[in-house]
Amino acid sequence: MIDQLQYNTERDHLIIPEYGRHIQKMVDQASAMENRDERNKTAKAIIAVMGNLQPHLRDVPDFQHKLWDQLFIMSDFELDVDSPFGKPSREELAERPEPLGYPQNFPKYRFYGNNIKRMIDIAVNWEAGEMREALEFTIANHMKKCFLNWNKDTVEDDVIFDHLFELSKGLINLREKGEALRDSERLIRATKKAKASDNPVKKSKNNYSRKKRY
Repeated sequence: MIDQLQYNTERDHLIIPEYGRHIQKMVDQASAMENRDERNKTAKAIIAVMGNLQPHLRDVPDFQHKLWDQLFIMSDFELDVDSPFGKPSREELAERPEPLGYPQNFPKYRFYGNNIKRMIDIAVNWEAGEMREALEFTIANHMKKCFLNWNKDTVEDDVIFDHLFELSKGLINLREKGEALRDSERLIRATKKAKASDNPVKKSKNNYSRKKRY
């Protein structure tokens, strides 16, 4: 009995191991059939078994197309049957996809983030007026909060105004307005309060502490 044992390392290589060795043997037998009608019937039966092995993919678009492609791949592209989706080629599968065009943003002040730059681009296109001025100061206050998250020390308003002037390419100049931004301590306190409210553990502790104890 020991002499009859066969290790997986001594068996043929499984092209798609997820389907197991029995499916691979069925594919090999179908490829060796001489009668084309018998090959077509056997191929459809194998497709049905493969679909039952992966019921979670039934709702995936082109599920049958994927199964037929896997069938040809497991046959090493030697199976000659009538597929409703056509037979794939080695060249198509070996072809590398086109690289994706990821946006390359390298902001000078990374601690502000890309959203600040988008907000500035929108603000400079607005008509001059109270709405634009309110948006500009909102952006400046948010920039100050982002700066304080990156550097816990206080920051002067002139630094924020200079950065905003630079990022807007000179189109937003809040130095001439003569108004001050929100106090640094208030911004830091608001940030800490927002973080505490997002923590469910602290929420539950605070709610428990408010309950009356008898």
